[in-house]
Amino acid sequence: MTDISTETRSVVVEREVPHPPEKIWRALTTPHLIAEWLMKNDFAPVMGHRFQLSGDWGAADCKVTALDPDRTLAYTWDAMGLKSVVTWTLTPTATGTHLRVEQAGFPQDNERAYRGATFGWQNFVGKLADVLARLD
Repeated sequence: MTDISTETRSVVVEREVPHPPEKIWRALTTPHLIAEWLMKNDFAPVMGHRFQLSGDWGAADCKVTALDPDRTLAYTWDAMGLKSVVTWTLTPTATGTHLRVEQAGFPQDNERAYRGATFGWQNFVGKLADVLARLD
């Protein structure tokens, strides 16, 4: 029998976007652009950099844990008692980029946070697409 208290779930959003990885990377790593589609922040694309994302719901304390320009970005996301990891993966395609974001670490018994993140990431990725459409 598995111990349900130690198993976690992930929220995953995947989209095909008609933009090159370099353009998406810029939107994922430039503070004023991140503020347009995600939240206010003091992000820097530096390994180990600690930053905060803040919205009307509160704030997430974060730390950059993986950085491979134009390919992978990961950071911890500690908010409201939940410790999780957000990983962005950019894969070039013939027509642009396959964009994948995963937030991993939702306890089985925290349905509210899981549902909130499921809605939240769909919304954030939609806003990201709008920002990308306006970028040169």
